[in-house]
Amino acid sequence: MTPRLTLATAGRVLAQIRHDPRTIGMLLVVPALLIGLLAWIFDDTPVFETAGPAMLGLFPFIVMFLITSITTLRERRSGTLERLLVMPLGKGDFIGGYALAFGLLAVLQAIVAVAYAVWVCGLEVEGSVWLLILVAVMNGLLGTMLGLLASAFATTEFQVVQFMPVFVAPQILLGGIFLPRDQMPEVLEAISNWLPLSYSIDALNTVTTDADATGEVLVDVAIVAAFAVGALVLAALTLRRRTA
Repeated sequence: MTPRLTLATAGRVLAQIRHDPRTIGMLLVVPALLIGLLAWIFDDTPVFETAGPAMLGLFPFIVMFLITSITTLRERRSGTLERLLVMPLGKGDFIGGYALAFGLLAVLQAIVAVAYAVWVCGLEVEGSVWLLILVAVMNGLLGTMLGLLASAFATTEFQVVQFMPVFVAPQILLGGIFLPRDQMPEVLEAISNWLPLSYSIDALNTVTTDADATGEVLVDVAIVAAFAVGALVLAALTLRRRTA
């Protein structure tokens, strides 16, 4: 990877997104609106306080996965990636640039979503709000890296959607949103231990309920970060110049 080429790729991606208000709205506004809808649905009940933290991880994760995978796939289908790789730009520079660009967007997305959940929807946070933002950022980055990985195997936008049951659905079902992981059957709990979203949801629940568990939260964040880096490396290794 060449830092100059990686930064140039990130700048090109951000410039394209800046001229696409629909994508900006999808990235920055939709997760907050979904969280607001959840708070509205369960107004005057304790459900939002229980499910809200997990949704701060789930909605950005899904949005970043879809936007990143589809955008990267279009680069291949349009022939842009083929033309870029004829130049000194390598696969690592391309994937790294996309990861950097969407990583910055994930930071903005997390700040908007957490601020809306806490100061508009009234989500109570026992720990640090900045720690909550950190976990939300890592969740968005995880969705970004898995989206880059999925785009390396997909040939159409429809296939990206088909990959969601593989990359996303098991993590939603086994991540502890519907039932605490330690109450699941042993086999399912063991499987959930290998799913990165499980640790993200654990961290979000912990930071909102325990003010003295910073170390535990940071361990979960480190595990999610390791999964994200692994997905990024696999995406760089498996990226094809063009679709079949």
